[in-house]
Amino acid sequence: MDRVKELADQKHCTPGQLALAWLLAQGEHIVPIPGTKKRERLAENLGATAVVLSPEDLQRLDELAPAGSTAGARYPNMATIDV
Repeated sequence: MDRVKELADQKHCTPGQLALAWLLAQGEHIVPIPGTKKRERLAENLGATAVVLSPEDLQRLDELAPAGSTAGARYPNMATIDV
């Protein structure tokens, strides 16, 4: 998380904005739906649209959290979804 915060600081954004910017950079088929109860967080979330991520930034983020690295037992087996 420290390296994510470091990159967020370099981009002059919050880690949450960085995460949303990364999601937005994944393609038009991805639509993040962040939840919030406070106007301040809504404004923060909207600020993610102004965060510009270079190909190098995206690669760095992918290296920090490789696909599958967050897998765990939180959710049941979802192998049958979209079958």
